Amino acid sequence: MAYNTFLKSKILYMSNELNEYYLQQMGIDVWKERKIYSCAGELSQLASQVSSCTRCVLHKSRTNTVFARGNYEARLMIIGEAPGFYEDKQGLPFVGKAGGLLNQMLNSIGLGENEVYIANVIKCRPPDNRDPQSDEIEQCSNYLAEQIRLVAPKLLLALGRFAGQFLVKQNAPLNQLRSKLHYYDQTPCVVTYHPAYLLRKPSDKKKAYTDLLEVRKMLTVL
Repeated sequence: MAYNTFLKSKILYMSNELNEYYLQQMGIDVWKERKIYSCAGELSQLASQVSSCTRCVLHKSRTNTVFARGNYEARLMIIGEAPGFYEDKQGLPFVGKAGGLLNQMLNSIGLGENEVYIANVIKCRPPDNRDPQSDEIEQCSNYLAEQIRLVAPKLLLALGRFAGQFLVKQNAPLNQLRSKLHYYDQTPCVVTYHPAYLLRKPSDKKKAYTDLLEVRKMLTVL
């Protein structure tokens, strides 16, 4: 019985090989199931490293590190600057008022949370929500670089000057970074206003919406 089973499996294997051979000779591609790579495990390990990081002084005042939220398989990766008060409390990026506005902005171009992956340049909240300092960005930037490598998005959206300057490697004001297509390594990158800025200056929301429309257009072809 065991031999018969082995013989049948051997004949089936040979038959499949012959079928593949003849199909290839006819110029027909043979479909084979491929293992799908997932970066979930490596991202989890990276998040664990971030959670115990003491590279800069920000670890002394943080409540939680802020790693990411959203879908790591999304084509669009959004990069903010640094966590605020509510992000520090919950350990998630863009969950305060700025996060609410960001969600509205994404909804305006038909994107939900499951269609984006959101992270920050800095993983710990600067005291009193001050701007990140250059040494803090330098110490923390490797984490973001690794996130981008693992997620491998088709498009990057930088929110605010610090995120934009980090991704495009240009020490330029935001108004010079906007309305241009940049590249981070080989990944296209768009720079727009940070939602926190738009809360302070709503008159620039129209400009931000123009940037988002360009993002939506690019996602349809990437």
